[in-house]
Amino acid sequence: MNRFVSMMLAAALVLIGTSAPSHAQADYPNKGIRLIVSAAAGGGNDLIARIVAQHLQPKWKQSIVVENRPGAGNNIAAEFVYKSEPDGYTFLVSPPAPLVVNKALFKELRFEPEKLEPVSISSYIPNVLVVKPGSPFKTAQDLIAYAKANPGKLTYGSQGNGTTGHLTGALFEMMIGAKHAHLPYTGAGPALRDLAGGVYDFIFADIGTVLPLTQGDSPVIMLAATTKEAPSIAKHLPTIAQVGLPDLLSDTWTAFTAPPGTPLVIREKWAAAIKEIMFTPEVSATLAKLGVEPWGLGPKEMADLVAKESTRWQAVVRKANAKIQ
Repeated sequence: MNRFVSMMLAAALVLIGTSAPSHAQADYPNKGIRLIVSAAAGGGNDLIARIVAQHLQPKWKQSIVVENRPGAGNNIAAEFVYKSEPDGYTFLVSPPAPLVVNKALFKELRFEPEKLEPVSISSYIPNVLVVKPGSPFKTAQDLIAYAKANPGKLTYGSQGNGTTGHLTGALFEMMIGAKHAHLPYTGAGPALRDLAGGVYDFIFADIGTVLPLTQGDSPVIMLAATTKEAPSIAKHLPTIAQVGLPDLLSDTWTAFTAPPGTPLVIREKWAAAIKEIMFTPEVSATLAKLGVEPWGLGPKEMADLVAKESTRWQAVVRKANAKIQ
């Protein structure tokens, strides 16, 4: 009898231990949530975070606070979320960098990118190849042919060392087999201002940032999109495959991740909600004006993409010897 009672007690304890988290997840969320954005207010990731918060607060009847923690190449925010409780009330909103390239780019990180839990990739912005006003290159093929035949004669700008623009430029050099001068800036704004001023020859940058500079008396010129499909806002642009460099794929996406150990059921709930928001007519129309494409990848799809992109871009970082101390 004592043995039977002991077995029943053990079984009850197991049931209690497994049912408590399930109950907690069933009534999730039951308190305020923080979205930690790895960039300053006003940027693309900040915009996406605020759109998600605006739509989910009334639906879930909980406060969702957007908190900006910029700096150190997105690492400050990533480290904060990495060390937060895995209870589904703190999330990181970031570009690919802290998940994909920073492990190879920085000498030391105080978090492990591969242990941040995938939640969703909400959207992406196509990158485009852009040349200065009055450029002699009228097509991407013109630029590619000249760059191949004349090593060192061109200068390309970027938003800074280790940024998507820099690494896309480095991958471009590897593919054409010729190096050119790299001019790093401290952000997209100053880099594109100097391109518009004719300081250097070309840049890879996101279409949302570039579009305002394609108007006026001295516009910069978009030659190709570095995506598989032409951007919705610029259907006339040829893709990078159509101009002869099919593997020069590059875009900038907004990722939602969670602390290590955050339950999958919570992450899937967020992924479904984010996807629904991104594809509502109102949000889609807002994003389209900014050149942003809705995506809505879930945890499994996101994990696969991050693993693939990490392998690809970390190899570029090593070959380009791009390091940030």
